[in-house]
Amino acid sequence: MRVTHLHLVDFRSYSDQEIEFGPRVTTLVGRNGQGKTNVVEAVRYLSTLSSHRVAADAPLIRQGAERAVVRARVEKSGRSLAIEVSLNPGKANTARIGRSAAKPRDLLGALRTVVFAPEDLALVKGDPAGRRSFMDELCVALQPALAGDLADYDRVLRQRSSMIKTAKNARGDLTMLDIWDEKLAGLGGRLLAARLRAVRALGPHVTEAYAAVAPDGGECSVSYATSLSSHEEWDETADAAALSMMMLERLQEVRPKELDRGVTLAGPHRDDLDIHLGTMPAKGYASHGESWSCALALRLGTYALLTDEGGPDGDEDGEPVLILDDVFAELDSGRRAALVERLADASQVLITAAVAEDVPEALRGRVLVVADGQVTGGEGGADD
Repeated sequence: MRVTHLHLVDFRSYSDQEIEFGPRVTTLVGRNGQGKTNVVEAVRYLSTLSSHRVAADAPLIRQGAERAVVRARVEKSGRSLAIEVSLNPGKANTARIGRSAAKPRDLLGALRTVVFAPEDLALVKGDPAGRRSFMDELCVALQPALAGDLADYDRVLRQRSSMIKTAKNARGDLTMLDIWDEKLAGLGGRLLAARLRAVRALGPHVTEAYAAVAPDGGECSVSYATSLSSHEEWDETADAAALSMMMLERLQEVRPKELDRGVTLAGPHRDDLDIHLGTMPAKGYASHGESWSCALALRLGTYALLTDEGGPDGDEDGEPVLILDDVFAELDSGRRAALVERLADASQVLITAAVAEDVPEALRGRVLVVADGQVTGGEGGADD
């Protein structure tokens, strides 16, 4: 799978920019603030309908513009597909697949990406919310239809939490809360089942990737930490129906505490991804270098898992586009060398760097120069 053409209209700093990508490696080089990350951010947006830098769409639209458009041509298994998304402030975003109008969510699965960026250090050192987002992104990459369950879960969670806050003061009839419990538990069971499957599948890839990038750093492992783990029937291999029942029982158990605190205390929104080095949690114990290695292992593990799993539509070409956004300056020579070796056979890698010398020459590929709001063809690299 690879992106062959990208067209940006009023996206970030670009009023109208077209870029051709070749196979293997393309490196975008430019000083900070010139717009190199904006390019890979657009590719990522087409893949996940979200940015790896900001939570909202508004910053993605060029100042003064009415909307932004991102178009790309994606090639996989010898076929070419045109995809497009329009970001419309104050209105619903729209999309196209080929020549047909589509819902933005229909784009999920058409292009798969894995992004490794400086922000990923927060996967190890930061709050659980970032790790939950990481798991949900992986689940949707493996099963795009799950995006609907995620959106529905968030909606029901907001409505139930609002009712809890009202009931906290009223302490009256809680019949409606029972109904919302059932709705939340039904959706929560499906999300839990998807996350548990994804984490079990990801674990061996993370351990193997960490051993490659930090051969003297011990063993890195991942596991799922849930707010239901105290349930006597908790089983990580349980199906969605059983997990829904466990969640419903847990919601009933913690309801008195919820009414006191005014928040929903059980469910996927309270869970976490545990990352361990040996027997110790990486958060709080890993050094800065070890934390970088853990973050890199999470992304390389994701890349390996998606490649092995194939496409969500049954297409054997499931290898994602790997994006390395301004990370080489953060990695020592050993980790750089290990990364080069891991990516020797990758179909497409997009790299951003302030200077070309930050990127190992063996991985530099074709260089595009980003300056003064324009992307221009630069020198050839190792792939020419």
